[in-house]
This record gives sequence, C-alpha cells and structure tokens, in this order.
Amino acid sequence: MTSDASASLLDTVEYLKQPFGQLAWLINAHATGKPDRIALDDGEEKLTWAETAALVNQIAAQLQAQGLEKGQAVSILGTTTVRYALVYLAAIVAGGCAAPLTTSATPQQLAAMMADSGAGHLFIDHIKRAELMESGVILPPLHHVMIDSMDEASSAPSLFEWMAEGGAMPVEVDTGPDDPYNIIYSSGTTGTPKGIVHSRQMRWYQMAVGEASGLGLTGQVTLLSTPMYSNTTLGIFVATVAYGGTAILMRKFDCARWLELAQAHRATHTILVPVQYQRLMDFAHFDEYDLSSLALKYCTSAPFSAELKAEVVGRMPGALIEIYSMTEGGVVCLLRADTHPNKLHTVGVPWGGSEVITIDEKLNRLPTGEIGELVGRSTTMMSGYQNQPEKTEEASWYDEKGGRWQRMGDIGRVDDEGFVTLLGRSKDMIISGGFNIYPRDLEDVLLKQPEVVDAAVIGVPSNEWGETPLGFVVAAGGKELDLPAVCARANTELGKTQRISALKQLHELPRSHIGKILKTELREMVSGT
Repeated sequence: MTSDASASLLDTVEYLKQPFGQLAWLINAHATGKPDRIALDDGEEKLTWAETAALVNQIAAQLQAQGLEKGQAVSILGTTTVRYALVYLAAIVAGGCAAPLTTSATPQQLAAMMADSGAGHLFIDHIKRAELMESGVILPPLHHVMIDSMDEASSAPSLFEWMAEGGAMPVEVDTGPDDPYNIIYSSGTTGTPKGIVHSRQMRWYQMAVGEASGLGLTGQVTLLSTPMYSNTTLGIFVATVAYGGTAILMRKFDCARWLELAQAHRATHTILVPVQYQRLMDFAHFDEYDLSSLALKYCTSAPFSAELKAEVVGRMPGALIEIYSMTEGGVVCLLRADTHPNKLHTVGVPWGGSEVITIDEKLNRLPTGEIGELVGRSTTMMSGYQNQPEKTEEASWYDEKGGRWQRMGDIGRVDDEGFVTLLGRSKDMIISGGFNIYPRDLEDVLLKQPEVVDAAVIGVPSNEWGETPLGFVVAAGGKELDLPAVCARANTELGKTQRISALKQLHELPRSHIGKILKTELREMVSGT
C-alpha cells in the first residue's frame, strides 16, 4: 500500500473521485508529486509534504510495533500543533482510529474518555500531562508519548525520540468503509461525554468534496483557528490534506494574528465560528489587512445571525458558506450567503443527498412548513456512540420504511424551497402558559437593540406560567445598560406569549471552544448551583 511505487504516479484528484480510498495513498502521493510544498505550519514548526509523509509513516510504524490493532483508538490531548496533526494522521494510516480529546474536559472526564475509547496510547503535551498528574486521577494503562517535549519526571519519551527510525513504513492494514476513522467526544459539562464514531467512508465523503470547494486547485492554503479535537476543524483539515494543500494551524485564535497569517500566507480557505467572525468585524484595524486571496470562508457550530452574515459578506472577500450539521451527522445544510441575500435568516438547504423533515412531539412526520423537531439523514451520519447503543437509539428516528434518521436536537421549519430555519434547541424550548417559545426568536429581537452586542434567553421556573423567558445581554463597549428600558423595548416587538420577564447584564456570555453559548452555565447562574 504505502510503499507501492504506483502511489507516486497517483492522480489524487482522480483518486478522490472513487467511492472509497485510503488516506495513506494520498499522503505518499503528495510526498512524491509535491515534495517541497509546505503541508503543515503552526508558526513554530513547518513541514513539507515529503517531511510530513516520512514522519507520519514513522509514527504509524511505531504504533503498529507497539501493538496497535485494526480500528483501535489512539488518544491525543493537547494544543493544536504540527505534531498533533502528525499523530492524528498517523493513527489513521496505521489502521487505527484517532481519538482527539477536548482540552476543556475535567481530568475525571478525560480518564473516562481514554477508557471508553479503548486506546492503548496517549499522545499528550506537557501542560495537559502536568494537569493530569497533579489531579491524582487514575488513568487507564496507556503508553504515554509527549507531543511537544520530554517529561523528565516520568521518563515519557518525546514523539520524535519514540517513533520508528527514518525510512520506516507501516504494514498495510486492510481497512474498509465501515472501519472507524475517529472518535469525537461531545463537549458536555457533566458526566462522561459521548464518543461519536465516524467511519472511514464518512470522512472519505468529506475529503472528496474538496474539489468542488476549490481545495483541489494548486496553491490552496487553509487557515485553521479552531482546535484539532473539534469536528469543526477536522472536516476542513482532512479535505485540505486529501488534496495536498497547506494547513496553517493556529494554536489559539487572536484577531490580529489571524489577520496577519491570512495576509502573509495568502490564505484561500478558512473556517471560523460566528463569535470569531464577530470579533474580526469589531476589530479596529480589520480593514487595514489584505485579504484579497480569500476564495471561500466557512462558518459552522453556532447560531450565525443574518446581520452578521451580511456584514461578513460585505467586508470580507470570497464566498461565505454556512454549514448546518452536527458531529453525529444527520442532515448537512449549506447556505451560500453571498448569493442568497434574502435567505440569511436560514441555514440553507440540504446538500449532497441530505434530507431533512420535521416531526411532532409524538414523533409523527409533519407537513412541509410546519414547526417541529428536525430530523435528517445523509452520507455523513455517525456510525453510532462508542459503547452506548442505547444513546444511539435515543438519537434515532425511523421512517415508515424503517430507514434511520438522526434527531438533530433542534426546533425549526423547512420552507417550500427547502431552506431550513432554526428556532432553537429542542431542550431549550420554553413552555410558558402552555405556549411554546423559541429562544432564538427572542434573542434575535434583543440583538436588534443598538446597545446590545450579544444575547441569550433561557427558561426559568414561574409559579404563574410554569416557565418564563429570562434574557442575558452583553453591552456594546461594556457600558451599563438600562435593563428595564431595553427589555420593554424588546417586548414591544414580541408577541404577548413571548414576553421576556427580565434581563441580566453580563460582561460576556459563557461559550464553548467553538463559540456555542453554554446555556447550562446560565441556568446554573440563576439557580445558584
């Protein structure tokens, strides 16, 4: 496989048109066809495709030598770097399954993820290892390898010291479409996050669409500023690797640094979450940078207001595509924001053979246009939750023919043209006086108020109504707001059953690493727990 001379002659674009293929072939073909092109660059280290392929093969060979079995997980924990990317790719090339772990999880959760994944190796940077060691949490018995440096205290080897000798090649492993590619753990705040298993076929689909996005063209540079453990990042990263582009990896997002990198590297592609776009739009020196090389910008992972989409389209070069999906898969919707100015309030239409419908509380299919829970199916659905078949079943809906759909967890509607409008998370829906209230409607009204730059609405207990909406707002420039006045003004734009009971002002809303508002934390603020 990887050592076959025919890989050197491989036309990667044609190869990616096949129904299924192997990442190892692609990496080694790039090493031969474009050996001197930069593949990975994190600002401190950068590697050509020849160097990347050699190191990936050495790491993969050593994983196999230490007993990695077909489909077995490889845990990775640390900041996004070139070396992190090498380990991720090597785990797959070796026939295993990459299991990138979220750095925001507690030591107890991390230990549980490692055990749940069945990993035999943990690749970790010195900061996260120190945290784990200091916590006293008992970890599963894993081979520890330092991503970034030697750990003298424990004698855990560094990556380049540990890997096989130069020129080593992994043994061919007969991996098929249904074999696992990676496990992505959900970012729940309590308990053990669910491990979402993606098949090699699912990721192959994501790689193959790169040609349509321009990633298959010569000279493409992707600027990535979200963590490698996020599915947000991985979908674009694997497509960039598949076509032999250049991936610029940011360890941490910063407006000035992002703009400097985009300009210096002549970035053609990027993916950002809404809060990052907002920060760029608010950055005082944004217009001083040359972003003319940008061909395509993606956005995903959190609500993206119509107003912000319009501003990004107006101020940033290149196409803007919003992606609506979930790590579990289900429907994939795309909104080409720059060509659909009248649909910016939606998340676009199902793409690539995806389907989406709505169902009611009794799980019955609803007619087009009616509000309900969204369910979808696509070629990029997860295989299931790791070791949790009951959770997989809970997240599934079956149609009249027994076909499985993914419950998206969102409330929304699908219009006659197929455009999908989101109204809120199903678990966030507020039932007040017997009426359903969708927080998104209230949040949109709050965001229209000139002194408000961020907003969230949750339901809180009410003796009179059962639940009542409570809003949280962030003020422009950190100014002190006249909350009763803002609330009263917003309520004049809302229906009688939607009225916000009160507002609380915060310096900033609690958000996850990909910009999602953590409403659980807002509820905890109110309850005092």
